[in-house]
Amino acid sequence: MNNITRKVAVVAIGGNSLIKDPQHQSVEDQYEAAKESDRHIADMIEAGWNVAIGHGNGPQVGFILRRSEIAHKVEGMHEVPLDVCGADSQGAIGYALQQNLQNELFRRGVKKNVATVITQVLVDRNDPAFQNPTKPIGGFMDKAEAKRRQTEMGWSVVEDAGRGWRRVVASPQPQEVVELDTVKALINAGVVVITVGGGGIPVIDKGNGDYVGTAAVIDKDFASSLLARQIKADLFLISTAVEKVMLNFGKPDQQAIDRMTLAEARQYLAEGKHFAKGSMAPKIQAVIWYLEGGGKEAIITNPENIGRALRGESGTRIVP
Repeated sequence: MNNITRKVAVVAIGGNSLIKDPQHQSVEDQYEAAKESDRHIADMIEAGWNVAIGHGNGPQVGFILRRSEIAHKVEGMHEVPLDVCGADSQGAIGYALQQNLQNELFRRGVKKNVATVITQVLVDRNDPAFQNPTKPIGGFMDKAEAKRRQTEMGWSVVEDAGRGWRRVVASPQPQEVVELDTVKALINAGVVVITVGGGGIPVIDKGNGDYVGTAAVIDKDFASSLLARQIKADLFLISTAVEKVMLNFGKPDQQAIDRMTLAEARQYLAEGKHFAKGSMAPKIQAVIWYLEGGGKEAIITNPENIGRALRGESGTRIVP
């Protein structure tokens, strides 16, 4: 089961793509948004691709944490640890993507099963990111509560732009997809697999071979890139908010780019002026790692242009 022989694509969907705007954040709204993304992925499957789907979970984990904080404050209920919030979100988002995609494939007469794998991703407990937590999560607190949690629960807290105090956690590099053999076996069996949700549930090796969850957030594009390398995917497709990657993004001379080589991608990223740090830069970095690891081609585009991008009519194609 080690070698996947069919044409395989890893598709990474943004967690924000399930939330169209602040007026459409409910579970039902997210379900409808998942349905739209799934239609385009079904097109890929119908065209002969075997697909593994990774997805973000930033907004969803924020909602789960907030509910947990409110329930604790109002009813004294136990709070949910961050790694368990990640697992909860993998299940819920996986359910929405899985059901919608299964329904869509059934409507088209495509006989393929869809399965969500609750996926752990190993990170290095000595990753420098743990010494410098930067990812804000959860709700705002006053200074007294923030300091109490820092003392009692070992949280890292920061004052956030005058709006109050927030917890921050590390964003370490993904090292290994723990359920990799399971994912490979499912893909080999022709199953569409939803995996590394939210970048995977971050776990560390305690040193004795036991894994344990840790309070961290893994970049979902980095985890999807790792998965694409480890299963030797033929295509790494990042589905995001824009049709094409832009040079000089947001500036008067911004320019859409149709095709980029690995060398050009490295150069543009190093120049530091083209891609926003929190959005496009990590996507380009994820693609660079995939191509450096032997990947054949990557595409970055928005969901509605996936079909056109696969035909070479849209999107940004990045090649070795």
